[in-house]
Amino acid sequence: MAHTTWFFETFVLAKQQPDYRLFHPLYGYLFNSYYESEGAHLARPQRGSLSRPTVAEVMAYRAHVDESMRRMLKEPLEPAVAALVELGMQHEQQHQELLITDIKYILGHNPLHPAYDPLGIGPQDVTAEHDGTCPPLDDWLSVEGQTIRMGHQGPGFAFDNESPSHLALIQGVDIRVALVTNDEYLQFMRDGGYQRHSLWHAEGWDWVQTLKFRAPMYWQPDPNQPDGWGHYTLQGVMPLTSQAPVTHVSYYEAHAFCDWAGWRLPTEFEWEAAASRFDWGRRWEWTRSAYQPYPGFARSEGAVGEYNGKFMVNQQVLRGASWATSPGHARLTYRNFFHAPLRWQFTGIRPVRSRESA
Repeated sequence: MAHTTWFFETFVLAKQQPDYRLFHPLYGYLFNSYYESEGAHLARPQRGSLSRPTVAEVMAYRAHVDESMRRMLKEPLEPAVAALVELGMQHEQQHQELLITDIKYILGHNPLHPAYDPLGIGPQDVTAEHDGTCPPLDDWLSVEGQTIRMGHQGPGFAFDNESPSHLALIQGVDIRVALVTNDEYLQFMRDGGYQRHSLWHAEGWDWVQTLKFRAPMYWQPDPNQPDGWGHYTLQGVMPLTSQAPVTHVSYYEAHAFCDWAGWRLPTEFEWEAAASRFDWGRRWEWTRSAYQPYPGFARSEGAVGEYNGKFMVNQQVLRGASWATSPGHARLTYRNFFHAPLRWQFTGIRPVRSRESA
């Protein structure tokens, strides 16, 4: 809450309102996440040690900024200022989803495995995380070899990494209508998927060997379950739902599973070419595309240019959205990105297969 509030205070109010009064002179240092253009900030590894300001103090900070924003929004805004306000709202929507995943991470790594919403009746429908509805697993869509126009073409908001719109050549493939399920992933595990080095990138194999992972995050052996596994959810530890999309897998695991199954991950271009023909939004879907700038991409001037551009190295693109994504935040051109080992987000797998006729 403090960080998203800081975003509005720093990039909108302090720069656009000459008479704006900072709520606290040190909050910029505490709640600037990574914007070097805005000066020194608390080192990331130290953030977990903060016990102040209190929740009440943060809410007072929010009220102070909200009141200033309300006064500002009563008057027409210059287009550049309106764009900053919208960026701030989209930024806050991102953090709403991250708050859900962070809550799950903190509670899910507590040995007591406390449930966040045991009855599934909170404002966010946490039962969607393990919903077992699933299209037929043998339904595939043909994507013909073609040149497509990629990226945001308007109208509406998009982050800068979704532009500029450009042409991309894709080869013919089939993309599956259903995401990979828990049951399918369990078959991979039972067939020695985590013990067969031939399925893994060298870096992924080192990751498996070093950390001794043998299942997706939050899975835990449970001899009382028919399949021998349970998993932690926001409703607590539950049996695996066999036809629910597998989640909390790294890029390494997504690649290894597809290699085992005789498939591969889609490129983000293949995904975007086909996405209007299948339902997406239950999991962030790994692609095999490296997170790189689109042709002609240029970082914006000033601090907002740090929002996406400086992270375009050593990360993979994910497409779609998850059940925890804020309503209205998802769109077909959205480019999420994470490092290959990460799996705390609601990630999943949608495979493609090559066609000899391609």
